[in-house]
Amino acid sequence: MSIIRIQNLCFAYEGAPGRVFDGLSLELDDSWNLALTGRNGRGKTTLLKLLSSELDAGGSIHATTRFARFPFAVADDSLTTGAIVAAVCGAEGWRIEREAGLIGLHEGVLEQPLATLSGGERAKALLLALFLIDGCIPLIDEPTNHLDAAGRQALGRYLARKRGFILASHDRDLLDGCCDHVLALEAGGPVLTRGSFSDYLREYERREALERAEDARLRGEIRRLGDAARRAGEWAGQAEKAKHRTGDSDGRPERGYQGHKAAKLVKRAKGIERRREQAVEQKSMLLRHVEEAGEVRMRPQEYRAERLCGLENATVRLGKQVILRGANLEILRGERVALLGGNGCGKTTALRALLGEIVPESGRAWRGGGLRVSCVPQDASRLQGRLRGLAEERGADVTQFFTILRKLGFSREQLEADARDLSDGQKKKALLALSLCESAHLYVWDEPLNYIDALSRVQIEDLILRCRPTLVFVEHDAAFVRRVATRAVRLDGAAKG
Repeated sequence: MSIIRIQNLCFAYEGAPGRVFDGLSLELDDSWNLALTGRNGRGKTTLLKLLSSELDAGGSIHATTRFARFPFAVADDSLTTGAIVAAVCGAEGWRIEREAGLIGLHEGVLEQPLATLSGGERAKALLLALFLIDGCIPLIDEPTNHLDAAGRQALGRYLARKRGFILASHDRDLLDGCCDHVLALEAGGPVLTRGSFSDYLREYERREALERAEDARLRGEIRRLGDAARRAGEWAGQAEKAKHRTGDSDGRPERGYQGHKAAKLVKRAKGIERRREQAVEQKSMLLRHVEEAGEVRMRPQEYRAERLCGLENATVRLGKQVILRGANLEILRGERVALLGGNGCGKTTALRALLGEIVPESGRAWRGGGLRVSCVPQDASRLQGRLRGLAEERGADVTQFFTILRKLGFSREQLEADARDLSDGQKKKALLALSLCESAHLYVWDEPLNYIDALSRVQIEDLILRCRPTLVFVEHDAAFVRRVATRAVRLDGAAKG
């Protein structure tokens, strides 16, 4: 056991507004299984890159152990997976084979070229290589992006057996299953807690509720003191005038009494004003640790018929490969249907058939007349252009679009950014926000939470449960599916990864 000391760490990307870190200081135990969390753009990946010396920064990082970050670049992925793993970690073949079994790689993968593996298999192979490096702390950045539900469960079991790593992930079940400490990069600075991610989230919500209650109290206090200050000022003014109007029997003004009274009222007014200013200052400081979240809203429409769309014995072929075979699916008004299954079983294909983007080779896909649909595609990487322009092209209300993005953690500067300059999570939030702005009978979302931070995931869950749209979706976040879905449909197919 040793301590990782981060002292006065400062970092900013060239050309970007503001600093990612400004005087960050932390002490971390290298034996912890540390969950690294925070809103998109808060600096999680940047911190991992700083720890692994991929970036230079002001301040210092002291550690007696070395760091290695996942994912890492592979110079030649035409080599066999086993050879690449051995070159990274220097471990003997039997250790590599044992580790491959523990992480859930099937026999034969180590003999295949890395380039031929699925995204999930590749992720597992590169990850196990880090854990085989002696005296190394793995820095794991979003390992679940290419893993289906079964792959995530296997990864969780694997990580739960390990000691000493830092894991940046938005998958709450994964974090709960293998981490014993949480480092949250919040708006007001880092918060380090002991326990699971769910423990941190409960504490976060408790702090937020207390601070928002105090905010409401201070708002009332400011109003009360403002009214009192105005009244006291009026009384002081009246007393000041009265001392010149009032006189004794000889016609001399009673300046002593009235002047004393006026001075007391002026002093009281100034005291009230000082207390009001202190309350305003308290309020401005109060919410520095609370994310600017608030409620996100959507406006679903109710379709006139009970049945909205569906698939009837639908088979879809891509080239010689059958992607979807004999699928049957019906979406009813008010349902929230989760499509489940391993990678490659046809979930995205089923959504595209429902949208009319793919025509089944046999069977059929059908949609009710006049059905208005809003969709969120899986891939956000090609998103480009100013956010304002994207909203206008989609016919969305720009003010509502920006309000949703602000509530999902965007800064004011990011609202004016080109989408190409946003992180993957921010791009996905932009697509979600566009869909939330649309009034539709049916919402079709394909992996809507990819790259999106955990706090925003909770917001989106709460929104769906509050507004109750008709929704069909594909999502590997098991916690999201448990909370949101009214029904789950498992598609059959050859799952891989």
